[in-house]
Amino acid sequence: MAGARQAQQWLLTLLPAFPVLLLVLRLWQLSRQDMSTMLLLVQYVSPLGLLSALLIALVWAFPVVVLTFGVLGRLLRLSAPDRFDPERSLLASGTARTPGWVLTAAVALGALTWQLRFLPSLLMLGLWLLALRTRYLHPQEPTRILLVSVALPLAAAVLAYSVLGPAIWSAVQEGELATAALLAVPPAATVLLTGPIPGWIAPALTHGLAFTVAAVLPVVMGAVFLRVPLLPTAAIEVAPKEADAVHVPSDATPVPPPAGEAGTEVVLGALITVTDTSTIVLDQTAGVRFLPNGQVRSQVLCPQAAAVPYSLVSVRGWPVEETALDWMMPRRPLTDPDVRCAGRLPGEG
Repeated sequence: MAGARQAQQWLLTLLPAFPVLLLVLRLWQLSRQDMSTMLLLVQYVSPLGLLSALLIALVWAFPVVVLTFGVLGRLLRLSAPDRFDPERSLLASGTARTPGWVLTAAVALGALTWQLRFLPSLLMLGLWLLALRTRYLHPQEPTRILLVSVALPLAAAVLAYSVLGPAIWSAVQEGELATAALLAVPPAATVLLTGPIPGWIAPALTHGLAFTVAAVLPVVMGAVFLRVPLLPTAAIEVAPKEADAVHVPSDATPVPPPAGEAGTEVVLGALITVTDTSTIVLDQTAGVRFLPNGQVRSQVLCPQAAAVPYSLVSVRGWPVEETALDWMMPRRPLTDPDVRCAGRLPGEG
């Protein structure tokens, strides 16, 4: 069996197991390595909710994989055509079988889901793909090659620097060298890889980079997903146990208890489920609490706290840590947070 075909079969076998492994590791981390707690979460946590969280958290990875391996494969095919063997190389096999519309869709998805500071890198990858494809499909048209490989990258670099110039200078002044490099380096690097490289180094370089990306990307994806919340955060006001002995008629109007009543507490944590008898909560110490429904006075859903921005740099008012999708989506209106989400009873100071 050819090497690429055998490797492809192993890849197709192991690829579906990777999301399952991430989900299991996330539940294992959420349970603080307690097997009983983990089994309880597995019993009640919705698989659809897990997959939704996985998709939202890692949707950016699809353009990374498709565009990076697309550039490396086309660079290998153009630089060392005698070593481009789809029957022996998984990189060559993927390149030969990936249609152009998938690359276009990957660029569009990256434009929506990548943070602004990574969009210059997306522009660089897209122009590299276009230039390498043009050189391969139209080798006898020097005018087209010159236009796509030289004129277009230079024009894109000039336009990018005219827009990103103030942000690059602001990042340097703020000491955010990584942000400055992400904004400044890719436009200039676009003109460097629009043609073939020496054939003797192309196989080792492209396959080495492909293996490096394949090894590093799952680790990064796992680190990102392990920080994603899987359960809704709720604040539950629990009455004293003595309240169970008080009979309240079914037609009576509920009266809120006095603030600060002895024994009343607010339980903060991840809401697992509500059964016929109990409200099951994973509290902030990763302990499972079964709250009798007769003692639950009120519940409130606590919104996820907004991430503290790392960078102060913005491009014409657009923070570099926001995506185009964030900018397009309607903003949640600002409201005063419920005091119960801070662990306090209503009426407490």
